[in-house]
Amino acid sequence: MIRYIIIINIVTFLVYGLDKYLAYKEKRRVSEKLLLTLALCFGIIGAILGMKIFRHKTKKGSFKTSIILIIIIQIVTVYFLTLNKNVLDEIIKIVGIW
Repeated sequence: MIRYIIIINIVTFLVYGLDKYLAYKEKRRVSEKLLLTLALCFGIIGAILGMKIFRHKTKKGSFKTSIILIIIIQIVTVYFLTLNKNVLDEIIKIVGIW
């Protein structure tokens, strides 16, 4: 599980950087849907770091609101998963992360 979280955050960070680069070069961009999906897949740390370091999507209110909602969803998800470790173990088996 830890490996997954590290990898998804690195990928998310790099995709945010790529999107900022493409915006600078006025090329076709990465969709907001993909950026938010990566954050939702527990890449939120990479997303926040990408926003801060690349100064990317920091002025768009709807995007920042979506990031805040994703943080809340992930906190609630982790809270409920830690209440019942068996559920987390089953999810890991199904997904095949372990």
